[in-house]
Amino acid sequence: MAERSLAGQVRFGMATGRLWQRLGLFGVLLLAACGRVVPPAAPPPPPPPTVQQPDVTQGLPTDTARHRVALLVPMTGANAGVGRSISNATTMALLDTKTERLRVTTYDTGKGAAIAARQAIAEGARLILGPLTADEVRAVAPLARAASVPVISYSNDESVAGNGVYLLGYSPEQSVERVVGFARQRGLSNFAALVPKGVYGERAGKAFLAKVNGVGGTVVAMETFDRSAGSVQAAIKRLQTRSSYDALLIADVGRIALQAGPLVRANGGASARILGTELWNTETGLSASTALRGAWYASVSDGLYRTLATKYRASYGAAPYRLASLGYDSVLLAVRIAADWRPGTAFPVARLGDPEGFAGIDGAFRFDRAGIAERSLEVQEINAAGASVVDAAPRGFGK
Repeated sequence: MAERSLAGQVRFGMATGRLWQRLGLFGVLLLAACGRVVPPAAPPPPPPPTVQQPDVTQGLPTDTARHRVALLVPMTGANAGVGRSISNATTMALLDTKTERLRVTTYDTGKGAAIAARQAIAEGARLILGPLTADEVRAVAPLARAASVPVISYSNDESVAGNGVYLLGYSPEQSVERVVGFARQRGLSNFAALVPKGVYGERAGKAFLAKVNGVGGTVVAMETFDRSAGSVQAAIKRLQTRSSYDALLIADVGRIALQAGPLVRANGGASARILGTELWNTETGLSASTALRGAWYASVSDGLYRTLATKYRASYGAAPYRLASLGYDSVLLAVRIAADWRPGTAFPVARLGDPEGFAGIDGAFRFDRAGIAERSLEVQEINAAGASVVDAAPRGFGK
């Protein structure tokens, strides 16, 4: 568990008593002298001065001026690097906003998300930021709901949203809808798709079919693959036997796009516009592939994130994981709402439904009725120098 406030104080792996000692919450220890014989003629010594001992209770120190916010992320285990990036980013947000109204305490979900949630709630948290995965949300949500504590998770699994759970994670559906809609506006009409097997592919595939039909395009083919080299190649060859397409969505990570691009160009898609999703955002080598130059993909804006990443490296000596921005933005959200949130009272959940939304490192976002973050996405085009914005993200949401 780690505590952060404006002062940026962080304590990891420290027993509660030892932590209080470091924070000066124990009074002066009075040491009794060994007994000795006092001569009858000597006057009795004056009584020792009264020392006021502070009240000591279990858990976090009493703090009535700030809101207790729990950050549930993995600080140990396979995802510890991601959790550490998010945790560090929340500290940066506290310092950058100079807020004096929030106390953010980190709880390690690597040892069990439910365990972390129980401790956070027992120690007075009125808002939970995190956890990271859908399975962790499923473990935390019933506990938080019973305590009337809302959860703002970094997951993008829409199946866990609602009933007190809000999702900040990047939605593949929104990314697919944005890039397909842009392609249709640019005159492309015959669409094909390569989607991976699994949950992400299923979500991307459904969004692809719905959006193409919704904007008056035609789906000529959609093939699945299992991410092996042979499977990707076979899926592309199956596309070649179908009707010709002028737009091809590769709904997978940049590594797969780099592998598939040359195969597409050599197997029936020489002139097709290749489309990608938000997963391409973290791949730095896309511009090295001539087959992908001219490809479009939709993502949150990277402009402010690059500034955050530079400050992060200067502070922590390493590059952050891309999800660090979610931690930063969740604190910005809490800070904004905290202006009208009286310490010690329940979090004003209704404020999360603000139709004008919120601003963050990743641009504008707002929560829909299901508790899913609706994001303003931009469309980027890959070129020899990297990528450039061809359709900027909206700056906000109209009334």
